[in-house]
Amino acid sequence: MTDGLFAFGTTFGLASVSAAVFLALRCHREGRPFGRSSRWWALAAIFVTSTTSTAAAFIGVVLMRFVPPAVLGIVVPSGLYLSQIERPRPEDRRGRLPELPTLGLALLLDRLHQAMADDRLTWCEERVDRMCRLDQLLAAARHYHAAVKGRLPPEQRSRLRIDARLKSIEDRLDVVRIIENGASATKVRAALKAARVTREKRYERYRDDLGRQADLLRHDAEQDLIRLLSIAYKFRFYRLSIYAGAAREPAPSGLGPHP
Repeated sequence: MTDGLFAFGTTFGLASVSAAVFLALRCHREGRPFGRSSRWWALAAIFVTSTTSTAAAFIGVVLMRFVPPAVLGIVVPSGLYLSQIERPRPEDRRGRLPELPTLGLALLLDRLHQAMADDRLTWCEERVDRMCRLDQLLAAARHYHAAVKGRLPPEQRSRLRIDARLKSIEDRLDVVRIIENGASATKVRAALKAARVTREKRYERYRDDLGRQADLLRHDAEQDLIRLLSIAYKFRFYRLSIYAGAAREPAPSGLGPHP
């Protein structure tokens, strides 16, 4: 009896460690499986996988008699990484019996990925002060751009279009500055046509309401900055500090060109 409990505990422990490792590999470049919101879903997925693999191990031993339970306990959780569990499309569900174990784990992994996405968005939004001045927002964007660009390999900088992302922020905020400085509608329309990202038709819809137009442009610039920060999160730059330097700087007369 004691030997059986010891074997069960050892197998479950090894299965848990194996499940945690393969879950981390599965979530590599996607987020933090043990983040603020995702950790409980990760632990639930590990528990379900470890319990299932441990039970399968002992059942397998009873059937085969020559396979050590610990081997199956370690190998089975690798499915978290080696397989991509997808829910069948509606047209593929006809005539198929429900796969309850797979469906249960798929549901946990789906919730885990949602929680990881929430953690990523929270991390990014903590670094974007929506109440800051226009010049502070631009200073923060340039700071984060330099920090991310400096840590990425050259090939990744080009593939992820790091410089183009900053340019889109600058172009949008430049038009916002022009509007806030009281420019005429004619001058604002000319500024919108000066850059590709500001030539979108939805900006033209508010040509008679420059306040709404400026709010939309700033909102889009903030979303561009969040997408830039998402790259930092994806590459695990979790210690990227929140930029607060602009709060101590005097407001400049204009945005100015990027240094």
